[in-house]
Amino acid sequence: MKLSEIAKIFNAKVEGDEDIEISGVKGVEDCEEGDITYIAGSKYIESAKISKASAFIVKEKVEGLNKPQLIVSNPQLVFAKLLELFYVKPHPLKGVSEKAFVAETAKLGKNVTVYPYVWIDENVTIGDNTVVFPFTFIGQETSIGSNCVIYPNVTIRQKVKIGSRVVIHSGSVIGSDGFGYIFHEGKHHKIPQVGGVVIEDDVEIGACVTIDRATTGNTIIGQGTKIDNLVQIAHNVKVGKNCIIVAQVGIAGSSKIGDGCILAGQVGISDHVEIEPETVITAQAGVMPGKVQKGVFSGSPIMPHREWLKANAIFQKLPELYKKIKELEEKIKQLEQQRHKEAQND
Repeated sequence: MKLSEIAKIFNAKVEGDEDIEISGVKGVEDCEEGDITYIAGSKYIESAKISKASAFIVKEKVEGLNKPQLIVSNPQLVFAKLLELFYVKPHPLKGVSEKAFVAETAKLGKNVTVYPYVWIDENVTIGDNTVVFPFTFIGQETSIGSNCVIYPNVTIRQKVKIGSRVVIHSGSVIGSDGFGYIFHEGKHHKIPQVGGVVIEDDVEIGACVTIDRATTGNTIIGQGTKIDNLVQIAHNVKVGKNCIIVAQVGIAGSSKIGDGCILAGQVGISDHVEIEPETVITAQAGVMPGKVQKGVFSGSPIMPHREWLKANAIFQKLPELYKKIKELEEKIKQLEQQRHKEAQND
């Protein structure tokens, strides 16, 4: 594909040879001749100058870069769309395998693909163009929208509602029992988990994620939210729209995460927490029960990020400060002993 053709797709301006052929899309350090890449910011310009890439996607013309440049308002977004254009191909229609079990009461839309060894239980509905890969289980009365991709070894329990254009990666479990028990007369008594899970449109769920069904009502993942691998979301949690939840986050029961929040890696959220929209919780932070106002927070328990930076700087100096305190204590002790001797001599 010529660079001029790419420019037309994105309504972009070209600086340099627009007839150059582009055969691939890669990161700046991985490029070979024929590839196009993007420059994320000024600190990457020197790497770009020694890259083998044939063309660059930039926000504004880079002086001293003697190769064609595609000028766009958002280079990273155009790079992502080019990766999709060059490498992400539509899934070939394969139909329903004879080696899959599909209950007679299940309803499958047009162009649905079901691979071997999939189990689709009673009264399941699956929308048009959805693909279900091998060894996936879909429980009774679950509904899945159109244009979804369910990768191998996914378990979707009964009465789960999944919207359209949802992607669920391998090993994830949607709708397992919430962790609810009552301790009575020396034993833990299970609280039946009879609610459901709702996954709204355009959600992507990474590998080995567990989203528990509600005790009653629904656990909800809002439209457009993206969840990384190895995340645990407990019963009755409500996650808003367009959130980012990074690997190894744990969210305890009945917590509410507002729209547009970012939970970085290994964040732990206690039960009955309410986090306001567009809040950022940095990696390994711990959130105690209560309401978290909009802002950026760090630490365990959390505090405003700037305060945490100051506290952390002091924390790292504690051994030195401790040594100084012990030295001062010794000097004070010596001074007191000297004063005591002088008082006795008077």
